[in-house]
Amino acid sequence: MILIQQLKLRVPHEEKEIKEKAAKALLLREEEILGMEILRCSLDARKKPEIFAIYAVEVKVPDEKRTLDRALKNKRAKEQFSLSTRVRYQFPNVSGNPGKDVNEQSRPVIVGAGPAGLFCAYYLSLAGLRPLLFERGKSVEKRQEDVEYFWKTGKLDPNSNVQFGEGGAGTFSDGKLNTLVKDKDGRNRAVLETFVKFGAKESILYDAKPHLGTDELSKIVCNLRNEILRLGGEIRFESQVTDFVISYGKLEGIIINGTEKVSCDSLVLAIGHSARDTFFTLLERGIPMEAKPFAVGFRVEHPQKMINESQYGMADPGALGAAPYKVTAKASNGRGVYSFCMCPGGYVVNASSEEGRLAVNGMSYSGRDGKNANSAVIVSVTPEDYPGVRPLSGIRFQRELEEKAYKLGNGSIPVQRYGEYCKGISGEDETITADEGSNVDLTESDIILPQCKGAFSWADLRDLLPVECRKAFIEGMGQFGRQIKGFDRADCVLSGVESRTSSPVRILRDENYSSTIQGIYPCGEGAGYAGGITSAAMDGLRVGEEIWKRLTNS
Repeated sequence: MILIQQLKLRVPHEEKEIKEKAAKALLLREEEILGMEILRCSLDARKKPEIFAIYAVEVKVPDEKRTLDRALKNKRAKEQFSLSTRVRYQFPNVSGNPGKDVNEQSRPVIVGAGPAGLFCAYYLSLAGLRPLLFERGKSVEKRQEDVEYFWKTGKLDPNSNVQFGEGGAGTFSDGKLNTLVKDKDGRNRAVLETFVKFGAKESILYDAKPHLGTDELSKIVCNLRNEILRLGGEIRFESQVTDFVISYGKLEGIIINGTEKVSCDSLVLAIGHSARDTFFTLLERGIPMEAKPFAVGFRVEHPQKMINESQYGMADPGALGAAPYKVTAKASNGRGVYSFCMCPGGYVVNASSEEGRLAVNGMSYSGRDGKNANSAVIVSVTPEDYPGVRPLSGIRFQRELEEKAYKLGNGSIPVQRYGEYCKGISGEDETITADEGSNVDLTESDIILPQCKGAFSWADLRDLLPVECRKAFIEGMGQFGRQIKGFDRADCVLSGVESRTSSPVRILRDENYSSTIQGIYPCGEGAGYAGGITSAAMDGLRVGEEIWKRLTNS
């Protein structure tokens, strides 16, 4: 296969034009291209409103060497053409027949049905190892009901919410699948292909910023679960691991819901970044861990039309869809300030998982057709900022922020306009539910209304973040206003607090992905080794490979 990069086409265009452009670039007739696969597509908006799509494609031709040699005679094309070196991922033994019989004691056990746990379970099921997966929350269908009920009534189920349940925290998000993790072994592509297999649109395989939307992701998670079950895996919901049975540095089993003992000697800890009670239990049982940096801040809302105009040069970009953005800055006090989990046409959601504490997140549906754009604008924090004794001092830091946010909003999402935040002046006094404000037809001259899932109330957020974080946040917003016109406008809406950006803890593991406690494999975002849906799923594959090697002596 020949790899062609930097194929540039004006938007909009038809897919057949990509093949025509590839043939022309290789000095071939179109019929000489026997096959083509799009590897990547990104947008070039430097000449907005004129937008171009930039493609990388693989093509199959009858005589690769001759065709490539002829194309490379043009010196300017040397960086555009090459033989493809793409690696196609292969999990060990996907035939469904393990290298040896797996007894109940050796059967791999997985804790947590987020991306890391589900992908680990799926590939181990393909390999015939019949994994047993425990999830403290509910199935995605029942979980959706609980989350909607919480947003409507404010009554929280601590084990079935935006953080806990099948699919993990990413299920109630924009479903972004882009990652900065290098993909030399093809795991990233394998993860995306798996999503497509279970219902995702094929464009996620090549979009530079692929996303699914929470409505589509929940369906895919359900399909993936059903296939795990069909392959012989087992999933038990509402089954929280409450203790670990360890003897002489070796895992012997786990305790479920405080009573049931399950024997196992291969345990994948894919518990997610919000399993705070489990982190404390692990510490009590001597599992080594350390505090790690993360970031905190606010959700910031702007009119989506404003972001479209800035990014694409048009308020209504049509088939391009709602525009995303990414901004970064360095404050004068040395702290990084950056956007995180940007949700075009999205909503701010109440993402709490503990009574008396409030955390927010962002969510988009697949259509990304909400009035506002939102992202977390967050400030870096380090273990030196945390109170108390490590390694779990980051959890205490999060909880203190979330308790403040809960009190400021009296249980609702506390919101404030940015101009008032800078002055320290409180906004309106009334509490408004999302539905009462979500159907207002905003114009460019209208003041921005919060678009929330769950009730919100106006509050003074000025003292919510530590002073150094507040200074860095305001400084970063000013810098972003010079990158995106209107980003620091006085009426943009802040919602607090964004505290679950990543795990504040890292559960230590060696080069074989194992804890010093034999049989425990920390995995995914909660364990401190991933930062999003795709990277967590990729880590699930890595750990699954190691489990396979151990159980089959491969």
